[in-house]
Amino acid sequence: MKSAPVTLALGGFPVLCTRGEELQHRLHMHLRAGDQMAVFFANTNFVVRCQGLQPAMAEGCLIINDGVGVDIATWLVHRKRFPQNLNGSDFVPGFLRELGRDARVFLFGGKPGIAQRAAQALREDFAVPVVGTSDGYSQASDNEGLVERINASGATVLLVAMGNPLQEQWILQHRNQLEARLLIGVGALLDFLAGDKPRAPHWVRRLRLEWLYRLTLEPARLARRYTLDIAVFLALCLRRGKRVSEG
Repeated sequence: MKSAPVTLALGGFPVLCTRGEELQHRLHMHLRAGDQMAVFFANTNFVVRCQGLQPAMAEGCLIINDGVGVDIATWLVHRKRFPQNLNGSDFVPGFLRELGRDARVFLFGGKPGIAQRAAQALREDFAVPVVGTSDGYSQASDNEGLVERINASGATVLLVAMGNPLQEQWILQHRNQLEARLLIGVGALLDFLAGDKPRAPHWVRRLRLEWLYRLTLEPARLARRYTLDIAVFLALCLRRGKRVSEG
């Protein structure tokens, strides 16, 4: 009998307690078994913006911890820490490279041209087979046609980069029509891969200060997220405590 994955409740979401190698193995198993799984990375913005989506995420979803803010809240609520920080911008490219030719990837999201440049980077730098792309603007205006294009591409992995909560809503709304096995919300990953937005230097990421680096680059867009929304996030987590929302 398969044991249930170990999770910690945070802001009403069951967040998986795992390491990168274990998560890679779990996703491999879903691909090999032909099971569909949606994967979401829970940073502070996810927890605040995706409230109300918990019932739709109750089955067929893995929610992964992402960022120092989530670690702080988890310690306050549970007096425990996640075994490893698994932000999607680092985990997803490495996972796709490890999959190699077993992955057929479709990229969806970003401004016009972003997905195409991200696809080129994945092919050249990570040897990832990318079978199709769509921006998140004009090419995404016809959802039915987009789903047909994704399915026709033979994609087994779909990366959706629309930000929270739009990417989560889109995946949850359309997953029953999609044939891809792994549906992953990736936030700004395509912008990073395309070179449209720079990643923080490795030493900054090791210190877990990438949020501060991004704030200095985009203060107008991110100031609320890293000030007022952090307070909302912590209050929400403390109020929900160890409960997982069911509706």
